[in-house]
Amino acid sequence: MSLICETARLIIRRFTLEDADFIVQLLNDESFIRYIADKQVRSVADAENYLTNGPLASYNSHGFGLNMVLLKHADSGVDAERATPIGMCGLLKRAELSHPDLGFAFLPECCGKGYAREAATATLSQAIETHGLHTVLAVTKPDNLRSSALLLKLGFAFKHGITLYGAENKLYQYLAP
Repeated sequence: MSLICETARLIIRRFTLEDADFIVQLLNDESFIRYIADKQVRSVADAENYLTNGPLASYNSHGFGLNMVLLKHADSGVDAERATPIGMCGLLKRAELSHPDLGFAFLPECCGKGYAREAATATLSQAIETHGLHTVLAVTKPDNLRSSALLLKLGFAFKHGITLYGAENKLYQYLAP
């Protein structure tokens, strides 16, 4: 297990190809498709391709990427083998943006429980410390009110609208203290 960080309730670790079944589930969730994109990941083979060319490639190129978020069980501690996959959170480096941006997505049954905030706070802290980042961006669709509200709670500030991949988005910026 390549642990990135952990919180009282969560384990955040790098993705592996063994996470392909979970990726199929998460990326086909209605809210993922609506608020992020339809990545056309319909099979385990598609998910392995997504992981290989997305998070795994990003780890090699940038030292960071999207990570698996697992919910600890009361008796498991940091035993990731016994933790439950609930989402992803991490940094992306898009050619279209001048700084890395924070991304997150969680299964619908895990929303509204503070997991996204907990994972994003830990991820930001780890990224700033480990990678010496001073600026982190975030992008949301204009109608993604929950993600926009979370970004503001995390200390991001709305900068302006931006068109990415042919869609209108809102760009946020976080400046490390």
